Amino acid sequence: MSNQPGSPTAESIDRSPQEPAGRTGYAPGTPVLAVLALGWLAAMLWSTREAIHSAAVGLTAITLSAFALPGVISAALVAGAAVALAASELAARRLGDRAALRFAAAIGAGMLVGLGTALAINLTYADNATTNTIAGTSAAAAVIGGALAGARTPGPVGAVVTAALGTLLFVVLFSQARDPLFDLFGAGDSQASLVGAAKWVSRTESLLGGLVAGLLAFGYLTWARRRAVRHAPDATAPRWPAYLLAGAGPGLFLLLTEVIIRIGGRTLLDLAGALSEADAVAQTSMGTSRIDNGIWVLFVGALTTVVLFGRTLGPAPRDDDPQDPAES
Repeated sequence: MSNQPGSPTAESIDRSPQEPAGRTGYAPGTPVLAVLALGWLAAMLWSTREAIHSAAVGLTAITLSAFALPGVISAALVAGAAVALAASELAARRLGDRAALRFAAAIGAGMLVGLGTALAINLTYADNATTNTIAGTSAAAAVIGGALAGARTPGPVGAVVTAALGTLLFVVLFSQARDPLFDLFGAGDSQASLVGAAKWVSRTESLLGGLVAGLLAFGYLTWARRRAVRHAPDATAPRWPAYLLAGAGPGLFLLLTEVIIRIGGRTLLDLAGALSEADAVAQTSMGTSRIDNGIWVLFVGALTTVVLFGRTLGPAPRDDDPQDPAES
């Protein structure tokens, strides 16, 4: 059948109306990611509120707020990115995959998440300077996450969000195994044994967290590639840089969280560190540990995805392979 003007072509029949032409990638499951990330953010806000309210008014509440700040900021960053990715994907399907439209939808969604987070903190936490610091820094983190999700490569962004969310959940689950691991690594009554055991526990957490991040990022990109081929059989498969970025993404998120904390939460950290010499040492030690953890997760996650991607590649064709007689 000839393709006359106005007649439907095979390409237009196969393309779903929900997937307009010109799309640069696919990020499946973004609504589910958004719901999970918002649920994680709500859980972090609730647990932080309970910890602060259960503490004695004054010095202890300030210390607990400083310790809880990284968890809230990382959750807000991931939630902002997840909701923004879902919004940008919806805009791309409905209105066309234009870079400006995608970025505007992502920024708007990130701002909504940031505003909602700040309102939830101000309405449910005690009204003081500490609360305002947590609210403002969390709102900024959500907006930054939304801006990152506005990239024109939704597949790798979805992989980063999935892996980052899984890594944050793994850290909470791993906390249940810290005490047995301390005993396993020889923690005793001496200070040296406790420091040595803490170092090995931290390294184990970082290595396993990076492995989880790499596995989740690779799995999501594999799923996204299969969905893309289903909608467009001639779609170009992601190359190794996309896998490298997806695997390194959760570590980059952790390091970005630390930057946001050092800038937006500086007042709270300084206030907590000024309470006593022990508090100052604890804040410095925790900050160094978070940076080390982010670096380890970055490199282990990136290495895991690249290795897994390499195992999917077949052998390259050789020039001296015999030709089929029928082809000559």
